[in-house]
Amino acid sequence: MRIVHIANFYGSTSGGIKTTIHELGRGYQRYGHDFIYIVPGPRFFQEKTPFGTRIELPGRTLPFTGGYQVIKSNKQIITLLEFLKPDRLEVSDRFTLFKVGKWAKQMKISTVVFSHETLAGITKKFVPFLPGALRNLFVNYQNRKLSKIFDQIVVTTDFAGQEFKKIGVPNLVKASLGVDLEGFNPKLFDPKLKRQLKNGADYLLVYCGRLSPEKEPQRVLEAVAELQKRGLRVQVVVIGGGSMWNKFRKAGQGLPVNMLGYVASREKIAQHLACADVVIAPGPLETFCLSALETLASGVPVVASASSAVGEILGVATNTQSGLIAENTGIAFAGAIEEVLLNNSFKHNARAQAENYSWGNTIDQMLTIHKAKPAMATARRRLRAA
Repeated sequence: MRIVHIANFYGSTSGGIKTTIHELGRGYQRYGHDFIYIVPGPRFFQEKTPFGTRIELPGRTLPFTGGYQVIKSNKQIITLLEFLKPDRLEVSDRFTLFKVGKWAKQMKISTVVFSHETLAGITKKFVPFLPGALRNLFVNYQNRKLSKIFDQIVVTTDFAGQEFKKIGVPNLVKASLGVDLEGFNPKLFDPKLKRQLKNGADYLLVYCGRLSPEKEPQRVLEAVAELQKRGLRVQVVVIGGGSMWNKFRKAGQGLPVNMLGYVASREKIAQHLACADVVIAPGPLETFCLSALETLASGVPVVASASSAVGEILGVATNTQSGLIAENTGIAFAGAIEEVLLNNSFKHNARAQAENYSWGNTIDQMLTIHKAKPAMATARRRLRAA
């Protein structure tokens, strides 16, 4: 089977979407399927990768996003798809690729669209002046439209599915994402690196993500300032870049903040996460947050926004919670961070919680959604029968 995945916002500095596409490609190929992913780039480009064939189509950079791009022409995408002749089509942008979905429906090609964002949350944050009733009408209209154009809508958490369940969308499915349990591991803890990163402080906090408005990274600075008032000696390491880099740096002057910028090496990121005492995930609109799951796999607890899906991943409603959630204020985050720092049970639960998630399970779920029998397993059964 040939599976083609189209994704905007994919680039050298993108995190969760890129990781997800790569792991899907790796998994599909393991079962004998052909995987091609189409992403924006400076010009037409094609190459074989360990994750499948990557094809870049000319893209345009979106302002105020830290360099993220979208493919310029849906017509060009459709022309390419006519040549590729996919059996299944996956889409990772629910906003700009409706035309592609309509083409696939006409061609009777099965489609899934990943809802990586909560439209209700986005409109509430970025269009706050819109009356609530009007905002709900817009969100419901867009979500129904998405449901009609694509065969199935894939969400990764119950949180992400709430706005679709609310209107009774019939083609909603859930497929949790996974984590690299080998690449992110407590064994990567390095006491020498931790001493260096702590810079004389008692505790090491880490923020790993984009410095962009939807992530609300300023919450990290607000929490650190509050923790200092409470007499806690903390050092924060910030991994990531984005449109708010300069603003964040200026706001953090005088605070114990070390900004590393974008780090390309997954191994280096994993080492830093394993050294943290707490990782902060302040994004209020997260529908999954792979970096939080990678943190848990590293044996480190997380403090996250109460308005995001991360609480599901942390198991905050269970007796084995691996972190805490907080309201979107610096004081609330500081309180949750302090509680986690003083209670070792969160750290003890972190790795076990991450082990509930695997990319193998994700691939099985997606192949079920695609109604695609695992090719390798079928071949083995035939071999035994012979």
